[in-house]
Amino acid sequence: MNMYCKSGQFDKALCIFNNLNNPDIVSWNTVLSGFEKSDDALSFALRMNLIGVVFDAVTYSTALSFCLDHEGFLFGLQLHSLIVKFGLDSEVYVGNALITMYSRWGRLVEARRVFDEMPNKDSVSWNAILSGYTQDGDYGVEAILALIEMMRKGLRLDHVSFTSAASACGHEKNLELGKQIHGVSIKMGYGTHVSVGNVLMSTYSKCEVTGDANKVFRRMHDRNVISWTTMISMNREDAVSLFKEMRLDGVCPNDVTFIGLIHAISIGNLVKEGRMIHGLCIKTNFLSEPSVCNCLITMYARFESMQDSEKVFDELSCREIISWNALISGYAQNGLSLAAVQAFFGVIKESKPNAYTFGSVLNAVGAAEDISLKHGQRCHSHIIKVGLDSDPIVGSALLDMYGKRGSIFESQRVFNETQEKSEFAWTAIISALARHGDYESVMNQFKEMENKGVRPDSITFLSVLTVCGRNGMIHKGRHLFDSMLKDYHIEPSPDHYSCMVDMLGRVGRLEEAEELVGQIPGGPGLSVLQSLLGACRIHGNVEMGERIADALMKMEPAGSGSYVLMSNLYAEKGDWEMVAILRKGMKSKGVRKEVGFSWADVGDIDGLHGFSSGDNTHPRSEEIYRMAECLGSEMKYLNSKRERAIAL
Repeated sequence: MNMYCKSGQFDKALCIFNNLNNPDIVSWNTVLSGFEKSDDALSFALRMNLIGVVFDAVTYSTALSFCLDHEGFLFGLQLHSLIVKFGLDSEVYVGNALITMYSRWGRLVEARRVFDEMPNKDSVSWNAILSGYTQDGDYGVEAILALIEMMRKGLRLDHVSFTSAASACGHEKNLELGKQIHGVSIKMGYGTHVSVGNVLMSTYSKCEVTGDANKVFRRMHDRNVISWTTMISMNREDAVSLFKEMRLDGVCPNDVTFIGLIHAISIGNLVKEGRMIHGLCIKTNFLSEPSVCNCLITMYARFESMQDSEKVFDELSCREIISWNALISGYAQNGLSLAAVQAFFGVIKESKPNAYTFGSVLNAVGAAEDISLKHGQRCHSHIIKVGLDSDPIVGSALLDMYGKRGSIFESQRVFNETQEKSEFAWTAIISALARHGDYESVMNQFKEMENKGVRPDSITFLSVLTVCGRNGMIHKGRHLFDSMLKDYHIEPSPDHYSCMVDMLGRVGRLEEAEELVGQIPGGPGLSVLQSLLGACRIHGNVEMGERIADALMKMEPAGSGSYVLMSNLYAEKGDWEMVAILRKGMKSKGVRKEVGFSWADVGDIDGLHGFSSGDNTHPRSEEIYRMAECLGSEMKYLNSKRERAIAL
């Protein structure tokens, strides 16, 4: 029976057992150990108990190893009670099995209690509690202390001890202790052991020391699929060459290998290699793995090839919510907002949307200019229906969507109703208010955010600096810009510098703005120079404008913005000769001014209409132009009023 069980021919072992007239406990235990499914094994153990078979230590330890699911865990608790009742808790391998069972379920307190109450412990006992601590990432310190205690007691460490200890160092990101454990493992002859090496590589990777991880890999005599997969995941730039080397080494990839490889290819934007790996996935039948297909959907979305993403998605035999999320996120990233919304309605019919689903579709609606806000409101209704309106991630996405689409009151209402206001929620409401130029509300929210102990990020500061610039609050803006670096250690990005340049330029402090441009690490980008050129046009500084425009034209030869701004500047100065020269230069270089295009949302789902400058195609175009003229006059009046207030 034992031979058949170990060789995978359990039916033959069971046939022999059923023909026994009076099987002893050894026979029962042999059959019990041969089951593959935990339910079958536990049913057999229950049958043993019901017919009066007296369990021994081997029976208990074997049965405990099958206590995997929820019902199995309850069965395991009953077994533990029987073990204590019949005095078998002093048996070492029974205690080891109990520690393993409790650890598997994350019940580390109970596992430690069993461990501490064991009168005798062997190296397996110590490894069991050590492994238990490392299975749960929150017990890294306890795992390290257990290893130290093992060494103090003079117990011999083996590969299980080293893998658990090294894994704990990875969880804690304790590089120094990880190196010490690495040294001891080499000293005791486990430095090149495959499982120890794999965990050491992972530990060095988590500690961001990939060079040491690579050294461990190169020194390993036997490398398995885990070794190669870890290397591929760590070394994104060399992922493709490592994958080729892996295949030459005779190691077959698994689904995790392909996931790491596809992710690396996506980040590197390696379109040709991505298509080749897709072909290999088809050839090796890995498209049956949903996780691999999901990565391919994301990869093609990064390549801006949503048709290929759709093809992979359509060929899925079973569409999980993760697959839907990958598709919707891809649509959102590529600006296909309506497709994202349509896919979202597909989720509602076929699956159950989660927080990530709503976050992706709301991001698409918020960024869209060609779909109605009603789609976002319908998403909001579904969020309430499924009970995710209290989710902090969904709440942040909701108020960000409303803010971007100009519905500031809805955005504020969602924020007020959010119970747990995360950093993202605070940033989203501040950004929404900043888009509307509401300086007082932005500063009040920013102050309250700081008072609540929520740390602002670079996006928060970008919104606050923007609203300071639009309202002429130069001193406050400078103070916040300095505070960002000094108090929060956030390095200013080109967008932050652009805000400061725009802020100074609006009030005519062009020399200060140009001086700030010269301080930007790595030189100014397009947005910074465009802000300064715009300020030169407003204040009529031709000399500086020419310098900035020249730099912009070199950076973006096909861009029309710098030509248009300089042309307007010369026109306002009455220099029509230079205007003609610029227009001639645009024509000779093939530079065309982009036609202005806007959208009007008339309220219903499909009621979004687009129109360009000088467009007369709409049947009510005369009314539209009259209203646009009124709005333009009102905007000019409010702008001149604000500028007078700034000047005073």
